[in-house]
Amino acid sequence: MSSVLVPAIAAQITVTLRRQPVGGLGLSIKGGAEYRVPAVISKVFKGYAADQTGMLFTGDAVLQVNGINVENATHEEVVHLLRNAGDEVTISVEYLRKAPSFLKLPLGSPGPPSAHSSRASSPLFDSGLHLNGSSSHTAPSSPPSPVANEPKYEKRWLDAWSVPLSMARISRYRAGAETLRPDAFQVVALDGVSSGLLQFPSTQEHAGWLRAVSANISDLTLQTMEMTNKCCSPCDQVVHMGWVSERLEEADRSQTFRPTFLALKGPSLYVFCTPPVSILDWVRAEKTYNLCEVLFKVDKPQLPDACCSRTNLGFRDPDFGDQGPHCFSVQVGRGGSHSFSVELGSELAEWEARFQRATFMEVQRTGSRTYVCSWRGRTLCLTVDFALGFTCFDSRTKNILWRYKFSQLKGSSDDGKGRVRLLFQNLDTKQIETKELEFQDLTAVLHCVHSFMAAKVASVDAAFMDSQSVTREFMHSS
Repeated sequence: MSSVLVPAIAAQITVTLRRQPVGGLGLSIKGGAEYRVPAVISKVFKGYAADQTGMLFTGDAVLQVNGINVENATHEEVVHLLRNAGDEVTISVEYLRKAPSFLKLPLGSPGPPSAHSSRASSPLFDSGLHLNGSSSHTAPSSPPSPVANEPKYEKRWLDAWSVPLSMARISRYRAGAETLRPDAFQVVALDGVSSGLLQFPSTQEHAGWLRAVSANISDLTLQTMEMTNKCCSPCDQVVHMGWVSERLEEADRSQTFRPTFLALKGPSLYVFCTPPVSILDWVRAEKTYNLCEVLFKVDKPQLPDACCSRTNLGFRDPDFGDQGPHCFSVQVGRGGSHSFSVELGSELAEWEARFQRATFMEVQRTGSRTYVCSWRGRTLCLTVDFALGFTCFDSRTKNILWRYKFSQLKGSSDDGKGRVRLLFQNLDTKQIETKELEFQDLTAVLHCVHSFMAAKVASVDAAFMDSQSVTREFMHSS
């Protein structure tokens, strides 16, 4: 499915009908307050007044006739008002989400006996308003009445349009609010203009359609990735990409949210305002970060709450539905950070797994990274190597000052600025040896060390890294 049809259902509309000499108003009604059912349009005759408006349909509940409220009126009262309303009749109707069951009976089906009415006034029997005379239970002679096998009950959307799903995004937030819609979500196309709101009568249907549409968007995104990768070198492949919601801090400390498109490609994390649709678009990313120097962090799960808002940044128990939002942060160099959220827990799990995979691939591709540092006025270099571990050497003479394996690192601490203290265990003496260094961007260095060490552990024991997945642990426990 590459697009979705979106219904636009008006809560209440008002239509003016001009009574025709032949055919009258061109509609029939059933129901009435005495039977605890609304007065509902049961038939719209093709080619006549009601049909010509294009706004009245079978299943519409009649609310007002010429400004008179008929929500609590009996069947005969509604019929009387419509028959005696003059040549121009203004009626207000509401589209019922669930049509009354009696509309599913064939036209003219007799209703059960009642002390309040005869067969002619039963809510299960049509009162035709397609003639100018007395009540009639037959359709106009021209055009002919429906054939016997034609469906007698019809319920249509007032309008519908197609929203392309390729690179589309989903949002469950109410416009201008920080709360989630419990029974609806919006689908926004790549152009940011075409969109539609899908509403559902139950939580189960809402969750099912949310997963279905999200899955189709993911499949189409995967196809786009495959086409993009055909034009890229093996070391610059797209591992994952998709829409997220980014939390932004304003100058007055208030928070705003915007849709952001993220991509893991080759050595970098890309941040876009709009998705790249061609190879040339990759150079217009808002920001790019080297994957070895960023840290992906899943926000800790929180218990379900009766009220779901932006401030609740955890998972939801499956029994409560996948209500989200599901959040993660990406910490970058010089203490910077981005906070993101996605709609489904499965999306968060996918981002965690793909981020880990992309980082490990980049570590193995590069093999090592070297950073300029200093200690006591002496300019040094620290190399983090996938095979050798840590090596510190003089930047001018290239003489090696010390070297340790990853397994020898037993602890570290820093001053939050640029100085770090590394604690290594000597393999021979088993004593702890302390090494202190200063860096211009300490955060990037620490993230790099984390990436290389995690990749090293994963190369030895992949199962251990899988066991550290926050999203997987929560899903299994739920």
